[in-house]
Amino acid sequence: MALTETSSLTKDYGTVKALDRLDLQVEPGIIGLVGANGAGKSTLIKILLGLIPPSSGRASVLGLDVVADTHEIRKVVGYMPEHDCLPPDVVATDFVTHMARISGLPRTAARERTAEVLRHVGLYEERYRQIGGYSTGMKQRVKLAQALVHDPKVLLLDEPTNGLDPVGRDEMLDLIKRTGTDFGITVVVASHLLGEIEQVCTYLLAIDAGHLLRSAPISHFTQRTPVLAVEVEEGADRLVVALVARGARAKQDGARVLIALESDALYDAVRDVVADLALPLVRIQQERGRLEDLFRDAAPASGIVQ
Repeated sequence: MALTETSSLTKDYGTVKALDRLDLQVEPGIIGLVGANGAGKSTLIKILLGLIPPSSGRASVLGLDVVADTHEIRKVVGYMPEHDCLPPDVVATDFVTHMARISGLPRTAARERTAEVLRHVGLYEERYRQIGGYSTGMKQRVKLAQALVHDPKVLLLDEPTNGLDPVGRDEMLDLIKRTGTDFGITVVVASHLLGEIEQVCTYLLAIDAGHLLRSAPISHFTQRTPVLAVEVEEGADRLVVALVARGARAKQDGARVLIALESDALYDAVRDVVADLALPLVRIQQERGRLEDLFRDAAPASGIVQ
């Protein structure tokens, strides 16, 4: 059974379709839900949580229907919202304990579990400070802690690095990765930043304008391609002319030259041409696919993450 599944899921906001007959299945792992702002990521998450109803179609989480079983879903799903929604005049340990109690944990178990998750997110020493005095990074960690405190089976994170500086983003991404691997929780990370998805996730769901574009392991998108990239400080245009004269298929891309890698003999040809022209070589490497390529001339398609 898929952890999360949708079938012809549609959500209309007046004349705007946030989701348009979306079909997908999510199996265990750390899943990247990627798309531009307005692609439908947050709408999908809110439907899965039972916070808003779909206009048509169906969706389920752990076999629970998102319309009929909303209370049961929230017992087994953790949610980290994108927006700042923390009470500033409450200390972190009290807030996270309160969220644990709301999720059904007894008082003693809630406090024990709160101490565990605050230690996990790196806030144990700061747990008695009021949240209003926290930095943005610390507030994001509190949001992650409250999403984890009731030991969910699925964790939904909506733009978890929002507002963080580069160091804070890296720390949060590392924390998300450890959460998924150490706790064995399926984590769905919604983000419009493709680099973050590639850094932390093992699977990818790409949506655009409410449609599913692709659904597959990250490695499917970042594997090596039959293209050799040669970067030089100057003379890329002369390099292209010389390589084409030797029968290679090459084109200029800024300071780089992209060459169809049709045989291993091409490496020797590039070496010889660069040496003959006395060009300042920066690097030569086989190209890898990029997640950005998903959104170039992509057509909607249904799929499965497995």
